[in-house]
Amino acid sequence: MADRPTFQTPLSPHHAFLRRLQDHTPNSTQLTGLLTLLITGLILLLLTGLTVTGTVIAMIFFSPLIIIFGPIWIPIGTLFLLITAAFLSMCGFGIVLVTAVSWMYRYFRPGSDRMDYARSRIYNTATHVKDYAREYSDYLQSKVKDAAPGA
Repeated sequence: MADRPTFQTPLSPHHAFLRRLQDHTPNSTQLTGLLTLLITGLILLLLTGLTVTGTVIAMIFFSPLIIIFGPIWIPIGTLFLLITAAFLSMCGFGIVLVTAVSWMYRYFRPGSDRMDYARSRIYNTATHVKDYAREYSDYLQSKVKDAAPGA
């Protein structure tokens, strides 16, 4: 028997769409990431809604208290703010003062390491210069004797 030719039937648009969809399906890692993102977003959206709702309800309940006691709270708050600012300023100025006095004491005290180091450097340099001058004068005297033996 002779081989019969086989004809492929063209795919219907429905089958073509499903095949294209299968080619672009995400793998399990991408699906897990998408689900994690979706769940986290929904939880944050729920928490945002609860926060906004709580804020609105608190404003509804506390607005009359704020309006009634506002003339008392504003001067007390201003006084508290000024006292706190003055206290923090004095603490800051005190820290700066203690730091400056400590630095000045360490820098200017007579037995400080800097003064001792400078004094020892000056002494060592003077000693070096004196020894060098003595050696050089001896060298010059020997040269003079060599240049003029009878002089």
